[in-house]
Order: sequence, then structure tokens, then C-alpha cells
Amino acid sequence: MTENSFEVQENFILRSHEGVYIVEKFLGEGTFGKVAKCTNLSTNKEVAIKIIKKGFNHTAQDEIKAMIEISKIDAHKYNLVKCVDWFHYKSHLCMVFEMLDQSLFDFMNDRRSRPLFVQEIRDVACQLLISLKGLKSINLVHCDIKLDNIMLVNQVSEPFRVKLIDFGLTKKTTDMRTGTRMQNICFRAPEVILGLPLDERLDMWTVGYVLALLYAGFYILPRDSEYNIIRAMVEMQGMPDNEHLDKGLYTNKFFTKTEENSKVVWKLDTPEQQSQKTGEQVKDEMKEVEQLIDLLKQMLEVDPNKRISPNDALRHPFFKLEMKKPSTTKPQDLKTSSHQIAIRSRSACSPSSSSFSRYPWSACAGEARSKHKLVRSNFTLWN
Repeated sequence: MTENSFEVQENFILRSHEGVYIVEKFLGEGTFGKVAKCTNLSTNKEVAIKIIKKGFNHTAQDEIKAMIEISKIDAHKYNLVKCVDWFHYKSHLCMVFEMLDQSLFDFMNDRRSRPLFVQEIRDVACQLLISLKGLKSINLVHCDIKLDNIMLVNQVSEPFRVKLIDFGLTKKTTDMRTGTRMQNICFRAPEVILGLPLDERLDMWTVGYVLALLYAGFYILPRDSEYNIIRAMVEMQGMPDNEHLDKGLYTNKFFTKTEENSKVVWKLDTPEQQSQKTGEQVKDEMKEVEQLIDLLKQMLEVDPNKRISPNDALRHPFFKLEMKKPSTTKPQDLKTSSHQIAIRSRSACSPSSSSFSRYPWSACAGEARSKHKLVRSNFTLWN
């Protein structure tokens, strides 16, 4: 859609039955529309107006329906953004929301993805769980929880006070259909990937994943394919129950039934089996990570007598029997810490403006010990 087809510009006056708004500036743009900082000329109060692009009004109607449901409860109490007005301006549907600060996505980018402290994560976690509790009370499932849709209210006056926003993909629990494809792949719950029955519990999974991201400072699962996501989950948490997998519409996309000890059980496909199923080559980065971790374990052996020698280290499978000349790397590019190497996988969907942070050396000693526990746990994943 061209800029000329968007009929709202800065300094425009927008009128509704509830107020008159002047467009101060645009704050951001998404697939369905733009968000503008506006001032209600009647109250002189700042608001955020989501202005939907031509052709996407049906999406906004879904969000309006969700906001009407949310109006039945105390949105502020449940940390949900409050919609105060909606109206049409020419071909655009406009939704007026309370003015908030910035998203957690932008906040983490601004701090170069440096992880939050546990107390900060506890504050965010508690508020998001209260949000889920509120949504469940009116039988709504957000379906699109991610850093972009969690807003800081005012980081200066109310540090880490957050609210959940963007209810355009929200569904009634009773309207969720098994096998429906939803959620950004970076935050996709396993029941969505496997085609299992869906309900409000998928929001809980996504909130948990968001909290892990805030703690680690990076995505702890691959994001390049659903197979690699499932494979990493199995590596970290073990195989799901066979009875659970039996219910999945898409289980056979990633698992194969095999006879074992006179029983038929599901087995996760190897990369080779997955390639045969899809006809596409599976990038086996996890094998490289396993080899790297094995090498690091031998290099970090506490007993010097058992520690690997340089010659043996150079013959380790991690180097694939081939020595490559190290590339010259600028100091500012060295941003990957050891715990990130353990479980991080690269992805095309990683935000281009985001960088993976180095370990926050300014953290207190107790916080540092907690981080080291995470490192130790990841070194045991591939035992």
C-alpha cells in the first residue's frame, strides 16, 4: 500500500462522538495500520490511536469485539490496555487507546538485549499472569503474545509496570479449532505446531517463553523451522507422552511410529528422516552445538590430568578434521557469551536491529551465580 493511499497525516484533526483528536506524530507501523500519538483537544490528554489501513477493517472489527469483552472487566486491574473510543475517518477505522510508553521489544533493543534481573522478571511475570487470569475470566485467548505486544506503561514513574496490547488475533476459547495455524514462529506453542487441541493454555506457554527470553537475553529455541523447534524441545525436556502425540494432527510431520520392546511408540525423526519427508535438507546446527559443548566440557575439566590436550582438541569432531584460518573479528563484534553458545541457534527471523548481548558483568554476585546455573544446566542437555 502506497503512502498516498493512507489518508491521515501529522497535524490532521480526527473527530469522533467522544472527542476531537489532533495527530501529533506517528509512533510505528505494522501490517494492518499505523499508531499515532494524538492529543484529545477536549481534555488535553495524550492518547494512542491505531489507524487501520484500507482493506484491513475486518481485522480491526475483531479487535473491537475483543475490547468490548475486555470492557466487562477492569482492564487496569488485569494489566490489559484500555480502549476508550473508536470511529471511522474516511476509509480508515480508528481505535483510541490509553497512551503507554514502549514495547518490551523496543526496550530490549535499546539495552542491546541485556537480560533483566530476576526481580524485574518477577514483576513482569506476576503482571502477565494476572493478565491471563483476566482473559480466562471472559473466555478469551490472546493468541499473539510476544515482546512487541507487551507495553511498559511508564518506565520512569512506574518501572516494569506492563500491559498487554494488540487483541486483533484474540479468540473466544470456544471458537478455537484444532489444527489452526497461528502465532509467530518465534513464539509458537507446541500444541499449535503438533495440531493438538487449543485453548487458553497456549498463552501460558508463550508467556513462559517470553520470560525465558527476558532472563537469557536471547531466544532459547531455534526459529528457522518447526522441526528444529520440536527437536530442541525434545532435547531439553524429553519426549512427550505417546498418548499426547496420538492426538496431534501434525505429529507425523515430525515423529515416526516405531516398534520398541513389543510396543509401538513415537520416535522423533532424525534430520535424515525429516529430509526424506519434506524433500528439503535439514540444517543440522544442533549437532554442531553438541560437538562444541562436548569439546568445551573436555577443555573445562577440573582435573588437569583429565583435561584434553591441544593435539586431541584439534582432532575433535567439532573441527570436522579440517583446520580453518580464524577470521579477523572486530572487538565490538564479539558479543556472544558461553551460555548463549550453548543453546542459541541462528535464525532469519531474528530482528535485524537486535544484537545478542554479552554477559552483564555489572550484575551483582548473586545474580551472576544464577546465570552460571543456567550455563551448567545447558551443558547437561546433550549428555
